[in-house]
Amino acid sequence: MEVREGKNEERHRRSKRGTEMTSSTSSGPKKSSISRRSALIGMGATAAGLAAGPGFVRYAQAQSSEPIKIGFQCHRTGIGAAYGRWYERTTMAAANLINERGGINGRPLEIITEDDGTDPRRGAETVEKFVNQHNVDVVYGTLFSHVVIGSAPTAAELKVPYYVVSEGYHVPSGRMNRWCFQPGITDVRSQMSAVAPWVANNVGKKITMIYPDYAFGHDHRDYFPPVFEAAGGEVIAQIPIPPTETSFTRYFPQIPAETDVIYHVMIGPAILTFVRELGEFFGGTGPELFGFIDSLEAIDVNSPGLEFLEGSHFWEGMPRYLQEDTPDYERFYRDSVGIDESGASVNDSNDVSTAAHMFGCWETLFVIKEAMEAAGYSGPDDRAALVEATEALERFDAGEEHPQGDKIFVPEIHQSFGQQNISVLRDGRLDVIHRTAIEDSMYEPEADYRTQEL
Repeated sequence: MEVREGKNEERHRRSKRGTEMTSSTSSGPKKSSISRRSALIGMGATAAGLAAGPGFVRYAQAQSSEPIKIGFQCHRTGIGAAYGRWYERTTMAAANLINERGGINGRPLEIITEDDGTDPRRGAETVEKFVNQHNVDVVYGTLFSHVVIGSAPTAAELKVPYYVVSEGYHVPSGRMNRWCFQPGITDVRSQMSAVAPWVANNVGKKITMIYPDYAFGHDHRDYFPPVFEAAGGEVIAQIPIPPTETSFTRYFPQIPAETDVIYHVMIGPAILTFVRELGEFFGGTGPELFGFIDSLEAIDVNSPGLEFLEGSHFWEGMPRYLQEDTPDYERFYRDSVGIDESGASVNDSNDVSTAAHMFGCWETLFVIKEAMEAAGYSGPDDRAALVEATEALERFDAGEEHPQGDKIFVPEIHQSFGQQNISVLRDGRLDVIHRTAIEDSMYEPEADYRTQEL
């Protein structure tokens, strides 16, 4: 017990320190570049190449060294395709910036992309292909939890570091392995730990939860109720929905009449149908709504049929809309990725971003860079040293490399903790009305990956 209490005190000290970190300032905007399949982005890319805008990548390799190869496991097709599109754009923008600034250990960064189809079996196959055919240094980028869970064992078998941008609790739970990290985005359990008390105190006390019936949704099912109930609320019903469902009206009669808040966190290509049918069912006079923005990612909040969402609240990992107090480093990131003030592509206002999640790609690439430089990484023989160097990290300061905000990294569970945003939808835009502290989201680790042999 004394050892556990000591860890808690240290963790609180680290968390408190994290909230007091100072932020860096911007050095100016850059346009993003996007590849079709794999991008070898040369160091010192010319201004003309960068100015070509999205869709163009300069294929130029430094002559003095071989590139660092990162295998990008991308959801180009399947239910995660909207995320995959923006994950790829964000990845390419960050890779361009890293190469502009000298690469990693003086070597250019090469992004090699494979489509995993948002499928766990295919995900494992892409990991094997990255290692055995492409000879990558690390694998990176996965979002959907079932793909991470299906791919991580192959990463461990092949002894390749696997950096995911998923947010599921599967990594910090200890269910994965020592080769798997989630350092650039917070996990669902920490997000709910931070926002559940606010919901109980500001939105309503009796909640019905609607969630996708797979690992990501199960995290919400399992970890929201204890925190919400500790804050004086009550979860009176939980409604799981198959991820392949295309119509949802038949589920809504399961919502108890005494519900005063509906908690929704649907995801996938049918989410616009979900929110429209929810509004039609209640006719604009139903319970209050609190949604994880997953239910509206890549969806214009002003789409016809979504008027009933006016005044409802959403969790956002990073704000979609430019806020009045948006810091310069976040503006730099937005400009680099190519999103406008409303979070849509600067080239197409109908192409709405997945802003609440895709920042994790940007931040994770910079974590990989920091760890490789700390390890003096020179090639696949140094993969174990890279794992240990990543585990030695403690914090990430808000700035151009970490535009979402300050983070505390907990090496036992390979997970970062950060701040969360609660936004309200009003007058056709999402405005942040509350930002949680890092310590609000932290919980006691239930695992320690460092005890596993490499």
